[in-house]
Amino acid sequence: MLIIPVKDGENIDRALKRFKRKFDRTGTMRQLRSRQAFSKPSVKKRAQMQKAQYIQNLRDQEDI
Repeated sequence: MLIIPVKDGENIDRALKRFKRKFDRTGTMRQLRSRQAFSKPSVKKRAQMQKAQYIQNLRDQEDI
């Protein structure tokens, strides 16, 4: 459970923005979305490898 203390005289929009940022960092929504559908371990591994190749390719291009 997230607790965001609101300071005296603080704008509610600013407190809401802090809440949203903290909620995003917990990764709750990403976890819920990934649990909606089952994916085989081989598919997960393939996606992970493709992501690693993509990132490595970006880093290689940046070095050039």
